[in-house]
Amino acid sequence: MVVDSGSTDNTLRVAEEYGCRIYKRPLHGFGEQKSYAVKMTQNEWVLVIDADERIPEETRSKIEEILRFPDADAYSFPRKNIVNGRWIRHGGWWPDRVIRLFKRSCGRVSERLVHERVIINGRIVDLETPIIHYPIRNIEDILNKINLYSTLGAQVLKERGEKGGIIKAITFPAFEFFYNYFIRLGILDGYEGLLISLSNSIGILY
Repeated sequence: MVVDSGSTDNTLRVAEEYGCRIYKRPLHGFGEQKSYAVKMTQNEWVLVIDADERIPEETRSKIEEILRFPDADAYSFPRKNIVNGRWIRHGGWWPDRVIRLFKRSCGRVSERLVHERVIINGRIVDLETPIIHYPIRNIEDILNKINLYSTLGAQVLKERGEKGGIIKAITFPAFEFFYNYFIRLGILDGYEGLLISLSNSIGILY
């Protein structure tokens, strides 16, 4: 099943070729979109994957094994973040664990506009087989992320009754970048480490 929020590439064509059920829905927030997707599923077990994530063969085999003999209510996966073909191992980007496989009866997605997460009422097992994630490719992707996150983030601040402020908008991302790039050694990942540290610093405001 695919929930599409206005893709402009070949997403829908590929989904149709594989016989996916397709739901078209405007993006009002990442959490709300995923929550909707979970509600539209028909099975007890749910695997949530973003458009920029991939499941390698070893992980697919592990998931199939789990579905035959489950021993928990949810499973978390480490994510390999890949930028320009480089696996980002520093700056807090590994193992970057996320819950992606869970029982509908035991889990739900928080409906936050950004930085949504799966909330589980039950036993969680951490797996070692990874999900591959392609968060950004270049500076253009970072600028697009700034545009999207600033729009959604402004809604978050409005709902909280908070004001952004110039000082906060400058100091918070600057500190986040310094912490991830230098203290957490993102600098060791070269140019790609710089890109992803810049990208990560944007979301700290929201």
